[in-house]
Amino acid sequence: MAGMKTIIALAFLLATGVLLVILNWLPLLVALIYVLAPVPNAIFKRIARVDIWGDGAREGMETGYFITSIFTVSGLALPAVLAHSGQITPTAAVLSFSGGFLVYLTILGYSHFFVESHDPFRI
Repeated sequence: MAGMKTIIALAFLLATGVLLVILNWLPLLVALIYVLAPVPNAIFKRIARVDIWGDGAREGMETGYFITSIFTVSGLALPAVLAHSGQITPTAAVLSFSGGFLVYLTILGYSHFFVESHDPFRI
């Protein structure tokens, strides 16, 4: 079970990730993209619990994973495109990559340690 050290570590990761993204004002949408990334997993997991698809619950979960991967790749591609077009420096792109990645890892860490789930499709 997660304890106080886990909460402190997740808060530190989130604060560091947000700081790295805020340092660059132009690719600030990366933080929004990474915050929205786990939403399709949560939605399709909830739909799979209702069992409207019958035996096709696994396909619904894979759809959620696919949409989440679209968000994740978009979060990586946005700073790369901005750096390639000369709108931001490559250093700003690296800071945005690492900040968004830390925000996404924090969200995954929270769901791993604090969201109890007994279904086999847990993220």
